[in-house]
Amino acid sequence: ATAAVLAGALALGLVLLRMSPRPAASEAAAPSLALAWRVPEFRRLLAVYLLNGIAASVPATLLLFFIDDRLRLPGSQGLFLASYFAAAVASLPVWLRVVALIGQARAWAWGMGLAVAGFGWAALLGAGDRTGFLAVCVASGAALGADLAVPGALLAGVIQRAGLQGRAEGAFFGWWNAATKLNLALAAGLALPLLQLLGYAPGQRDATALQALALTYCLLPCLLKLAAAGLLYRHFIASP
Repeated sequence: ATAAVLAGALALGLVLLRMSPRPAASEAAAPSLALAWRVPEFRRLLAVYLLNGIAASVPATLLLFFIDDRLRLPGSQGLFLASYFAAAVASLPVWLRVVALIGQARAWAWGMGLAVAGFGWAALLGAGDRTGFLAVCVASGAALGADLAVPGALLAGVIQRAGLQGRAEGAFFGWWNAATKLNLALAAGLALPLLQLLGYAPGQRDATALQALALTYCLLPCLLKLAAAGLLYRHFIASP
């Protein structure tokens, strides 16, 4: 029923969109989305943003499986999520200070390093490790603060250096927002088939399946974060 309502609303929206009056074309028309792709620095930053975003979305996709099957703590989901988001909010002023001290790109790289340390530790946790995983949630939440504070500022700098400030932000932010929405879908498309290939299905408790879950939940994000950090260092720290 919900799907039918959503489909009907979408169809109605498309009909109304086609019936709505369109503004006359003018010389001040919005720039093409292709304009952003002609800026090499933007393409490099978007690659970092995508890799980092997929790395953050993989644990979000698999979190409940990890809590229920690996940690066997289904009643602690609310505590873990609350600690994660609370740490993210609390860390924002700290990251702003870090940015002022060492710069945007280096601060983001430190945030990626903190996330890798947290998820690397999570791979060692087992059934009943509530305190250990709570520490992981706090560390990864603090790392999320860097993801919230820095990438948008880097994007603004890219637009300014390209000489397009005040003229083409829509083209850049259009791709940026599309990448944000793609992250979760790409993470699910990568992590879930990998889990199936490794022999895990939700509810399994045998050692091989749980090891596959731990590797995918913990180590896959670390590899993606390290790849993102490598690109960030190469293009925005070593060669600013």
